[in-house]
Amino acid sequence: MRALNFYSSVYHVNILAGEKHCTIRLGDKTSKYAVGDLVWVTHGDRFRPRKKLCTAVLDKVTVKTVSELTPEDLQGENPDMKTIDDAMDFLKEIYMREISPDELVTVIYFSEVVEG
Repeated sequence: MRALNFYSSVYHVNILAGEKHCTIRLGDKTSKYAVGDLVWVTHGDRFRPRKKLCTAVLDKVTVKTVSELTPEDLQGENPDMKTIDDAMDFLKEIYMREISPDELVTVIYFSEVVEG
């Protein structure tokens, strides 16, 4: 089973509250993630123990340029993200390098799988 890992502790709260249902990842990740896949949503730093938050199903996986991100994509990633510039600043912080509007990203929408 694959994992969607999140580093920021802010995401932990947003995921558990049901406020985060999308992630934007740099590059084309369609060879790794596909619609219908079950994944573990995890939280933790690279090379450290991670905490499984939930199991999720991938609802939508699309590849587009940063400039093609929609308001829905931005809000799904972070409720405070409003503009493409916000997205570029966010990705720059995560990937620690400059991001241009024509770079490819994969937008992954997910829903928690509730057992019972």
